[in-house]
Amino acid sequence: MVASWEAKRRWPTAARALWAAERSGVDVCQALTEFYGQAPRWLGRVAPSTPEGVVALLEDSVGSTPLKDLVARTGRSRYAVARWLSGKAEPRWPDFLRLIDAATLRLTDFAAVLADPERVPSLHRRWQRLQTARSLAYEAPWSHAVLRALELESYHNAPAHDAESLGRALGISASQVNQCLQLLVAAGQAERRGERYLPVAASNIDTRQDAAANRRLKQWWAEVGIERLRETEHGLFSYNVFSVSLEDLGRLRELHLRYMRELRSIVASSAPSECVAVANVQLFGLGPAGPAPR
Repeated sequence: MVASWEAKRRWPTAARALWAAERSGVDVCQALTEFYGQAPRWLGRVAPSTPEGVVALLEDSVGSTPLKDLVARTGRSRYAVARWLSGKAEPRWPDFLRLIDAATLRLTDFAAVLADPERVPSLHRRWQRLQTARSLAYEAPWSHAVLRALELESYHNAPAHDAESLGRALGISASQVNQCLQLLVAAGQAERRGERYLPVAASNIDTRQDAAANRRLKQWWAEVGIERLRETEHGLFSYNVFSVSLEDLGRLRELHLRYMRELRSIVASSAPSECVAVANVQLFGLGPAGPAPR
């Protein structure tokens, strides 16, 4: 059976592949907890290596992402995707991975919690690039805003590279833009083509791998938000102080996480690129009973 999988004559279902991972010593529940950043609620109800567990994982990952977007990103038919999400049919492992990629934009991270990226040839280089991107996000946060600014229609339509215009689009100086571009080129995330710079590859970068660096990065962007709030009324700066049960605080946290997943899904399919924005959403208990930081 395994030989037929390796020869690509057959593919296991997603449930069967996760079962095989468990039999080979992978703690799939722990791997998914690492991927999520916490144990998802459904994990206590069903085992991930069952058809029901695969449906729960897909439902949680997809959220309210429109079916048409999943169809476009996976290259599979609307009929097939709908049957996989409803549990009427089991996705084979490659199609399951396509759905994870389409829903979360974090396929490399998902694969890396199940197998050592250094031992998987097709994953090794992608994992190295992702790690480099993470390091750059920690060390030079503005670089990722500059990288996104390179996708703007206004930059593509300009006759040549203009650091001043990119700086105005982000609210930073031209010298900061050029410093970030040097770092991005050195990290292999951008390159000079003709008269302008272009991103080498778009990716969704999860920075939770280094907890301390991730906390500093969140603080940095929160301070950027505070700075912009002092300067302008543009944007949404809202807060709500409330009392709530611990159970409902957990529900709000799940809602917060679903919101961020759906935000990434909208961003992934948004066109044209006309501005760079930051979503800095906070939810925390004011006492020791609040949800754990993430």
